[in-house]
Formats: sequence, C-alpha cells, structure tokens
Amino acid sequence: MIDGANVHFLHVRSPEPNAFPLILTHGWPGSIVEFLEIIGPLTDPRSYGEDPAHAFHLVIPSIPGFAFSGPAPGPGWNVNRIALAWAELMKRLGYSRYGAQGGDFGSAISRNLASVDPEHVCGVHLNYLHFKPNEDISDLSDEEKRRLAKGKAYLAAPAGYMILQSTKPQTVAYVLNDSPAAQLAWIVDRFLDWTDPACPVPVDSMLTNVMLYWLTGTAGSSARLYYDSAKFKGQPIPCPAPVGVAVFPHDLVQPVRRMAEARYQIVHWTEFDRGGHFAAMEVPELFIRDLRAFFSLFR
Repeated sequence: MIDGANVHFLHVRSPEPNAFPLILTHGWPGSIVEFLEIIGPLTDPRSYGEDPAHAFHLVIPSIPGFAFSGPAPGPGWNVNRIALAWAELMKRLGYSRYGAQGGDFGSAISRNLASVDPEHVCGVHLNYLHFKPNEDISDLSDEEKRRLAKGKAYLAAPAGYMILQSTKPQTVAYVLNDSPAAQLAWIVDRFLDWTDPACPVPVDSMLTNVMLYWLTGTAGSSARLYYDSAKFKGQPIPCPAPVGVAVFPHDLVQPVRRMAEARYQIVHWTEFDRGGHFAAMEVPELFIRDLRAFFSLFR
C-alpha cells in the first residue's frame, strides 16, 4: 500500500551481486506483460551467454488503476503522483541508486520520477518521447519536418479513444467491463496501429495483456490515467537525470533529437530500423541491447 493505493509489482533480483537496479514502467494499453520476455536476459545474462556485468535487478510495477494495482482507490493518480509512489517503492526495496525506463505513459512517469527523486535516479531510458515542439529551431531536415508534422497532428487531432478516455473515462468503462470482445477490440486496435507489421506481437502475449484488464475489471480505472493527466498533455516534463532515447520507426510519433536536446540532457540516442510502440514485445533483442548500452554509463 502506497499513498492509499495497492501497488502490485514484480521484483526480480539478479543472481549477480553487482547488478544494477532498474524500474520499468508500462503505459496504456500495456501492462507488466510487456516486459515478461526480457526479464530473463536482463536479470541473468550469464545464462543467455551474455556478459554478467550487464545484469539488472528489476522492479516492474503495475500503475495504480491497472491490472493487479487496480481499481485505484480514487481520482488524482496523474503521472507525478505515480512517480512519487515509485520513489517510495524503490526506497522501501532498499535501492539508493537506480535507473528508470518507460514508454508511453511510462515515459512521462520515468521523467517525473527523476524530477521527484533526483538524488537516487541516475539515468532515464525512454522508448517514447513526445512533447509540444519547440518552434525556434530552424533549418530542419525533411525527416525532422516529417516527425514534427506527425507530432503536431497527434496533439491537434487525437484519436477517438484518447478523447473519450481524457474526458469521459467512466462512460466507456461500462461496455468494456461488460464485454470481453469489446475489451479485446479496444486494446488490439491500438496494437495494430502502433506496431511494426514485420515484428508482430505474439498473440499469446497480446491476449494475456488484454486478459489482465478484463479479469481485474480495470478498463475504467486505467482509462482515468488519461483524464487525470489531460492537463499535462504535450507539456515538457522536467528531468534532471541524463536521458537515453530509443526511437522505433513504427511508433505513433518519433522525436526530433535537436528539440529533445533543448529540453533534456541527452547522452544516448539510437535510431532503429524496425519496431514500434511496444518495443519490448516486438523487438526484445534490440530493446535489451539498448538498455544495456545506456545503463553501462552508470554502473
């Protein structure tokens, strides 16, 4: 129990004594299922024929309102409040120095975590980074213009699911809690739009992810994350820690590096040729490699 909410989490300690503590945060419509396939290689690289110096102790929480952390006890669980809960969680687990990683809402939560716990978060790795663009940068390349236009369109005309969950999350909750077919369609539609067709998410993993929402009855409480965080949409989030960014071409938006560097201390940036919004499920080998590369800077 943290701040009145039940917080479910996986805590997988590495057999390596010098493993680096790392908290992984999902978003919507994801869950801890996103990370299941990468737990073994990250915590026990020796068993996978990799350098044991790259081992991590992993903390993988379910966001309040999601799956086994839900339903949330009440409103107000925005990204900043969740970050404060994560800081408390890592403190209770005894980690005085750790890294944070996130995509989707996990990206915003991880940046907030570095802001609310700057003495302990030494680095933040993101596989999604989006904010209101800086219009002062000139001489943009064609690719930068394309990314900027896509980002502007995303902010100006959000998809229907986002409008509904940001304004009337309880309305959609009734049908999603009443019909497993509706819950499946609501989530799978996002996976189809945001993933690389050449790197499909395994069907079993997708169904397991959807099942967590259905069995725990958290369609409404998870959607409230959009409602509670709506006023922060597109706004820059402070992040005093060094930042690493992994850019996947089939994500719903791609950041412009020069604009990111104007806001954050970017020390690592990787552009991949495949993968999308759910990178840990679509291209786990690339995701793992980038995590190891970035956090090797802080070991």
